[in-house]
Amino acid sequence: MEALIPVINKLQDVFNTVGADAIQLPQIIVVGTQSSGKSSVIESLVGRTFLPRGTGIVTRCPLVIQLNYCPKDDREHRSTEEGTQNIEEWGVFLHTKGKIFSDFNEIRNEIEEETNRKAGHNKGVCSEPIVLKIYSPHVLNLSLVDLPGLTKVPVGEQPEDIELQIKKLIIKYISNPNSIILAVVTANTDMATNESIKIARDVDVDGRRTLAVVTKLDLMDAGTDAIDILCGRVIPVKLGIIGVVNRSQKDINDKKSIKDTLRDEATFLQRKYPTLANRNGTPYLAKTLNRLLMHHIRDCLPDLKTRVNVMVSQFQSLLNSYGDDVSDKSQTLLQIITKFASAYCSTIDGTSRNIETTELCGGARICYIFHETFGRTLDSIHPLVGLTKMDILTAIRNATGPRPALFVPEVSFELLVKRQIRRLEEPSLRCVELVHEEMQRIIQHCGTESQQEMLRFPKLHEKIMDVVTHLLRRRLPPTNSMVENLVAIELAYINTKHPDFHKDAALVPSLLKSVEEDTIRHQTRNNKRHTVYLTNADSVVNDSEQQNHGHNGRNNEILMNADRSNLRNLMSNIFPRQENSKDPSAENSPLSTPTHQPNDTESKSVMSPQRPINLLPEVPTQTSRRLSEKEQRDCDVIERLIKSYFYIVRKSIQDSVPKAVMHFLVNYVKDNLQSELVTHLYKSDKADELLNESEHVALRRKEAGDMLKALQKANLIISEIRETHMW
Repeated sequence: MEALIPVINKLQDVFNTVGADAIQLPQIIVVGTQSSGKSSVIESLVGRTFLPRGTGIVTRCPLVIQLNYCPKDDREHRSTEEGTQNIEEWGVFLHTKGKIFSDFNEIRNEIEEETNRKAGHNKGVCSEPIVLKIYSPHVLNLSLVDLPGLTKVPVGEQPEDIELQIKKLIIKYISNPNSIILAVVTANTDMATNESIKIARDVDVDGRRTLAVVTKLDLMDAGTDAIDILCGRVIPVKLGIIGVVNRSQKDINDKKSIKDTLRDEATFLQRKYPTLANRNGTPYLAKTLNRLLMHHIRDCLPDLKTRVNVMVSQFQSLLNSYGDDVSDKSQTLLQIITKFASAYCSTIDGTSRNIETTELCGGARICYIFHETFGRTLDSIHPLVGLTKMDILTAIRNATGPRPALFVPEVSFELLVKRQIRRLEEPSLRCVELVHEEMQRIIQHCGTESQQEMLRFPKLHEKIMDVVTHLLRRRLPPTNSMVENLVAIELAYINTKHPDFHKDAALVPSLLKSVEEDTIRHQTRNNKRHTVYLTNADSVVNDSEQQNHGHNGRNNEILMNADRSNLRNLMSNIFPRQENSKDPSAENSPLSTPTHQPNDTESKSVMSPQRPINLLPEVPTQTSRRLSEKEQRDCDVIERLIKSYFYIVRKSIQDSVPKAVMHFLVNYVKDNLQSELVTHLYKSDKADELLNESEHVALRRKEAGDMLKALQKANLIISEIRETHMW
């Protein structure tokens, strides 16, 4: 059992070295108001006067005091600490790196100086502890933490929120479930209003970790005693209530020894509280604290060992994520370059081990650009958008010259269809731009492993981004040029002998001829009806020849108007007009074969108001005058031919542009990325500069390494305890 407290003291030394609060070690926390006698209680336990004293707040930093029982024949401690073989008692501070303090006045001065260094000179408080180890043959193994006294009103240069700061500091320590709360109260005040009991109750609701110490028993008013308090009748405390008698300020000034104080304390208790004398006093308090702490450590040690093992695994993984120290910089640089290039290509191919689940990235986004953004944009371009009837009629007239045309000139068709094909160039170039932007974004999505390397070496990360950006920028002009050439190729030669287009073009003469035959047939039928009407009309025979001639002229004019109306209806049936030029799915003419007609999906994508990205500006429609029958017929023929050929070209561009982008940009970058990085980065004179670690990552790795060493040492210390010692 006695070996447990030194184990906790060793663990405390280990974790105080790295400043870790993750491991909650068992210890005794001394809590009390200012001038309640906390320092006197601790000095009585140690048997020496070594704590700073004065008016107002004196203890402004947590003071961790480790009491180690060290008899004169203890070779372990006296051989470890050099120069202590002939010293009975001595102290060691953790921050002084093994300096021996045999004079306890020097210990007091060192506590004051270290307090001023950490908490300043303005009476403020600091949460960073001061660790003091005291070796003596007159103490029991204990681990105490002396905290600043609770106060209400700031004094002198103290901050306005000094009460809140001290309360937060105390709660931080006593919230540790492995700690024992030593609440110091004074006997000459009402215990029910004591602040230390209240704050202990707030944290330790069941009272299982709280032990009360009643000081100043000798200062109670005449005719009063503390029997009710010591027996727990006022406020019960589960771990007990122990009364002590400390030195007065006069005794301190007269330099009364601790030994004399303990003797006078025993005399007072025997005289004033004879029935309770054996359960009170400083010696009984020391034994009780030692017993409670050992049993508490025994209960906490298994969970503590489990916690240490878990944290060893966690910090080992954290340290591995930061990487090892760079020994061979050239080899490390080549490994990072290879890993980055592999991760970049894997992100494009979709074979990365860390696939994004929140958004499309890499090759999936490129596919979306090709088939959703670019494909739907092309499908939304109507063959006749921006082309009015007057534009078509003007092109036909300009192609005929000074002579009226009997047939629709072919030159006008080529002129107009080229104008429409040029509209495919802008979305094609925009598609290249979107793919280029996505390949730039892939640098940030090329795997968590390479990302950790990039965070570790910021200069290398910046240089890699520059090289990849330069490579992408260098490949952009050839890709744009190829896409422009694809459109230029279609403009260079209008293939009217294309199999799909030739079918539609061959139907035009026959359809025009059928329109003329239908017109002649209607005229002949109407003339016959007119002849029969004239023969059977007796009233017309009796009229004069002049009147008959005039009457026949008017009838012929009426029939000719009827013929024109029939012809217009027939032409409209053969070549239906497009009232809405933005809906190609409305075409039902025999001039358009199923090969050229948009399918249902295409029609829905065009009609849907929701598109991935609108790559083309809207073209305003223009109104035109009413056309004659011949003009309308010529315009309809040109429109049908433009639609038929435009669908052929659009289909070709929609298929060839993604292929060109993949060949000239995506695949080229994939195939040449690693060689490009090696050419620009793998140089011996730049390796040292590029592999300079980030200060943040270097600091975090050092902290993780120190913590891992501390945990491994703590695990070794705990493992030295046998199971028999624990129970």
